[in-house]
Amino acid sequence: MSNAASTPPWPPGTATATGSMPGTDPLEAAAIVVGELPDLPPLPELPNRGLGTDLVGRTAALLVDIAVEVVPSAYRVTARPGADHRRAVDQLRRDLDAFEQALEQAGAHPPLVKVQVAGPWTLTSEVELPRGHRVLTDPGALREFCESLAEGLAGHIAEVRKRTGADVVVQFDEPSLPAVLAGALRSPSGLSMVPAVAEPEARDVLAELISAAGRITGQPVVVHCCASRPPVKLIRAAGADAIGLDATLLEGTPAVFTDQLGEAFDDGCVLFLGLVPSTEPATPLTLERAARPALNLVDRLGFPRETLAERAVPTPTCGLAGATTAWARRALALARDLGKAFVEPPESW
Repeated sequence: MSNAASTPPWPPGTATATGSMPGTDPLEAAAIVVGELPDLPPLPELPNRGLGTDLVGRTAALLVDIAVEVVPSAYRVTARPGADHRRAVDQLRRDLDAFEQALEQAGAHPPLVKVQVAGPWTLTSEVELPRGHRVLTDPGALREFCESLAEGLAGHIAEVRKRTGADVVVQFDEPSLPAVLAGALRSPSGLSMVPAVAEPEARDVLAELISAAGRITGQPVVVHCCASRPPVKLIRAAGADAIGLDATLLEGTPAVFTDQLGEAFDDGCVLFLGLVPSTEPATPLTLERAARPALNLVDRLGFPRETLAERAVPTPTCGLAGATTAWARRALALARDLGKAFVEPPESW
């Protein structure tokens, strides 16, 4: 799609998930994802297995010629791969094995699968250099990390293609980006704040990775940020074809933020709308109540509701690692049902 209005490669009404799943069994997670999200299944992440399987550790496992280890404060660059790094690599390999097995057992052949990695700002804000500073504070180290991630991502995508026979959509997760822009990150010592990164620099670094992912896959690139006010304008300016956000947090957002969403949507950007709670709600969730934030958004932006079928992908609000397995399955089924309802809305809408 590459930052221009065009038809997404997935069918209208497609649903997906942000990536993380509950539990520690990769085959069980993969079977649920493959069964419930046939058009765009994500490669599941299982952070409950511990360090190395969370977003940052898992992404660090993809880095080429850069290794990390676990220290009390965070992940830290180390001279050579040790037990922590090898464990992260091994767990990612097990996830791929399970995903491939789940597809085979289901007889599923999705045309597209989605993989999730930490975006450059989240990755470099959560990994320390040997002397204890965050990677993002060192321009040379930041550049090396981005080049290493691009190279590692190319190998990962090739492996996923080989195992699944599917094309790959890359999602960069950037939960730390708002804090990076606001100067809200503490130094590893906790005694000072990391200076804010200027928006043009943040945009350009993110753009390099988005461009690299697009070249490798030939598919749209997603940037996901579940903060209450994700930097939509910056993400779109960096070249993201789709933006993932928690749509349940959009009520009452300032007009300037809504305008940014409207401009992105009008320009052809697809919205991955988090609509289904990531943990089971206290009261049963109806399809209409789950859809309400999406309906309110397009109404507020002035687009016909039919636009949701082509240009919105329903998802859970964020990762499902904190859910029960039963709710994770139900949440994905609800997301899938929302996608169908976007195509053929109930009369009550």
